[in-house]
Amino acid sequence: MPTSQPGAARPSPDRATPDRLLHTRTGTEVSPEDVVLATGRDLTPRNLEWAKRKIDKEGQSAIEKLLP
Repeated sequence: MPTSQPGAARPSPDRATPDRLLHTRTGTEVSPEDVVLATGRDLTPRNLEWAKRKIDKEGQSAIEKLLP
């Protein structure tokens, strides 16, 4: 089993994932269920109504604000 060694090679910063690949949009519409699940909440009528209002206010990008 490999172990960490002082001075061992580390991933170079230029190997970071490009920003264009980090977005959650898949080209499909975001549903209230998607928004609720992205927050880690249960799918209850109250949470679904909150998510619907959030999508109505913020548009399809609402989920982008919830996910890293």
